[in-house]
Amino acid sequence: MNASTTITKRLRIHGRVQGVYFRESMCQKAAQLGVTGWVRNLRDGTLEATIQGTEEAVRHMLEWAKRGPEMAGVTDMEVTESSGSYAEFERRDTA
Repeated sequence: MNASTTITKRLRIHGRVQGVYFRESMCQKAAQLGVTGWVRNLRDGTLEATIQGTEEAVRHMLEWAKRGPEMAGVTDMEVTESSGSYAEFERRDTA
């Protein structure tokens, strides 16, 4: 796999991830890295996201998501393979 190959990952982020500007911060980071996909809060207090981009960009996004914004407290992050095609990165409503 080379750096220009597009990969897609699904994230489930646990901890203090709602009400701490996580979704908006993730949108900003995705724009910086050229990553597409989406992010939303789930009713159980976790955060779900799909990220798509080059291997390098996705790797950087995953590293960022392990910490999140300053006020967040990430305790766990599940990462699985995903699919789809996304033109931009969007913040979605709670599922």
